[in-house]
Amino acid sequence: MTNLKDKVALVTGGSRGIGKAIVDALAAAGVKVVFTYLSSEERAKQMESEAAKENRVVIGYKADAASFSESEECIKFVLDKFQRLDILVNNAGITKDALLLRMTESDFESVVDANLKSVFNYSKHAIKPMMAQRAGKIINISSVVGINGNPGQANYVASKAGVIGFTKSIAKEVASRNITVNAIAPGFIETDMTDKLNEKQKEALVSQIPLKKIGKPEDIAKAVIFLASEYANYITGQTLVVDGGLVM
Repeated sequence: MTNLKDKVALVTGGSRGIGKAIVDALAAAGVKVVFTYLSSEERAKQMESEAAKENRVVIGYKADAASFSESEECIKFVLDKFQRLDILVNNAGITKDALLLRMTESDFESVVDANLKSVFNYSKHAIKPMMAQRAGKIINISSVVGINGNPGQANYVASKAGVIGFTKSIAKEVASRNITVNAIAPGFIETDMTDKLNEKQKEALVSQIPLKKIGKPEDIAKAVIFLASEYANYITGQTLVVDGGLVM
């Protein structure tokens, strides 16, 4: 059993897929969770009411993760409400896939802003209160393609590889203040994105995975719980690959 009860967490991009699974898992562990969303207001309200029925604290906050000022306001909201921030999960991200020949400048910039600059935005604003507490856990969601590369995803891969490098650098900066910074690199996970694949495409994916199955969002959420808990107190600057053996 972890000692996460009554901790305070902020999860970016928490209204769907992996983000929602992370919010649900943290709330189930007794954590008070604020999550950001950009357009899914109805879904955010639904998550709040479902959590309230279970006597869990889950609060949606509308913010664009790519915006430096909005991220600052969001962290301020968390601190005003709970007076502390124990766990930051940088999960927000988008894809705009295209081969480099066809990729536009805005395709590249918007993906890097949403996936990498967002990690800078929230980490920068979260570190000050965590340093004052002399405790904190920052968990950044990267991807196996940030390790291996993937054709047609130069923007996404660059952003996710950047997250891994950022994680290592910040881990070294804040370790003396008892703050750990780690990344998780998911493999193929069942999300809105994989739902668009046909059966033949899914079979081709599964054939590349030694465990012969696509992962679930809950698999990533469990890794977050581990890294957020006391069991990971001596782990920092690492990238935990959760991919069924895909890139080993």
